[in-house]
Amino acid sequence: MCLPISAAAAGWSEFEALLLSFAPLFTQPTFGNARQLVIGALLSPGRRTVTAALRISGLEAKRTFTNYHRVLSRSRWSARQASHILLMLLLAAFALRGPIVLGLDETIERRWGKKIQKRGIYRDPVRSSRGHFVKASGLRWICVMLLVRVPFAERVWALPFLTALAPSERFAQQQGIRHKTITDWGRQLVKQVRRWVAERRVILVCDSTYAAYDFLAGLRDYVTVITQMRLDSGLYAPPPEPPAGKRGRKRIKGDRLPSLGERLHDPSTVWQRIRLRAWYGRTEKCVEITSFTAIWYYKGKPPISGRFVLVRDPEGLLEPRAYLCTDASLRPTRILSYFVRRWQMEVTFAECRRHLGVETQRQWSRLAIDRTTPVLLGLFSVVSLLGQRLHDTGELAPRQAAWYSKRALTFSDAIAAVRRQLWLHENISHSRSDTENPFIPDQLLRRWADALAYAA
Repeated sequence: MCLPISAAAAGWSEFEALLLSFAPLFTQPTFGNARQLVIGALLSPGRRTVTAALRISGLEAKRTFTNYHRVLSRSRWSARQASHILLMLLLAAFALRGPIVLGLDETIERRWGKKIQKRGIYRDPVRSSRGHFVKASGLRWICVMLLVRVPFAERVWALPFLTALAPSERFAQQQGIRHKTITDWGRQLVKQVRRWVAERRVILVCDSTYAAYDFLAGLRDYVTVITQMRLDSGLYAPPPEPPAGKRGRKRIKGDRLPSLGERLHDPSTVWQRIRLRAWYGRTEKCVEITSFTAIWYYKGKPPISGRFVLVRDPEGLLEPRAYLCTDASLRPTRILSYFVRRWQMEVTFAECRRHLGVETQRQWSRLAIDRTTPVLLGLFSVVSLLGQRLHDTGELAPRQAAWYSKRALTFSDAIAAVRRQLWLHENISHSRSDTENPFIPDQLLRRWADALAYAA
């Protein structure tokens, strides 16, 4: 699809306006270099290295190429403040009202090398299964994403905006520092987001990794947490009121209740059949649920109260699962609809590896390693913002063919539209008028040919 020059100029102005939101974080020279790296990272078809970004931008002959490397390895700018700006842009575009639904999850960036000190050996969640354990060497990242419906895609997407590196325990021992667990990092990241959006209600969705006493106790006063639970968790009734005039410490729990597994196999359990319209894969699913309020307690740990939801598949295709919501007032159907959104985080990780080159970067500097992957993940949200603006102006459409009728827009359509605008901008300054065909210089044609030739 070829757009007129006026449309390309409009798309380019949207891109420039979005990048200018981050300009206060940099000095003027550094912002110019960072801007060029972002353009190169979006246009590069292969590895997302600094040299690949310079080559696709036609700057392979620039002798001051080290200045672009210093943007990631030395320049003073705050990735945390960039995350704050990106979150505000996402909320303004997709979630002006209502609760803010966040997803918390971790991913492994597979990397080898003796110079990568924060590297560790972890379980590979993609290649492992319940009966097959696969180890992977790399960096473990914890990411907070905004789980929100994107209008042009007509479905919920997971938009990354805050990512932190969780070093291995071996690295902490070598450095002589305290090792922070996954739940420690997650609690710290969520509290940071809570400070940024203090006036909004926040709902956090996470998997069973974060079903920990310390994690839930540290966040229950700040956000509503929805997480998956074990079926053998110890549940208790609320503590009874103490008799009048009785002195001493008050009870923190009541009598022991049947566990989730016992309720699952109890014939007297009352089940309600519901149909969830927003199930995994944009399909409907009929499930049976039962819910109740209780206290989750283990000796020496703070009690966690909330609503527990037990789910089973009447067809027997899915294993029974249990969920905890720290807000007992939420309806069970609402709790399940929020938790189902969590699957989009796995889709985002896969899209970032496929289209944005995550795991292909080759930085060795410690600061560059800490910055590059969060920037690449953040580009997913930047492309989503630009895709929505291009869709509003009629410049974003699904890729069609005689043998393939595509209705829903995907991330591949969004990043293709953004790349098209970046390439078309190269023609604007060479056009003599809006009515004439644009003149394409030989240098730009060679860049296109080079990009296609090495697009494997």
